[in-house]
Amino acid sequence: MPKMKTKSSVKKRFKLTASGKVRSAQAGKQHGMIKRTNKQIRNQRGTTILKDCDANIVKKFMPYG
Repeated sequence: MPKMKTKSSVKKRFKLTASGKVRSAQAGKQHGMIKRTNKQIRNQRGTTILKDCDANIVKKFMPYG
């Protein structure tokens, strides 16, 4: 049986942690920073862990994660 393919967009946007959780960039940080409060900009630094319901969707596209 042939190997399953990983979605290219998913492997660029998400990483799996050692415990199997899905890590992603913060949402809402691409543009429009003038409109955002300083607190919001500060809290959106770095990466975040996806919720389980969203992580399950992402994991379907990463068969060999």
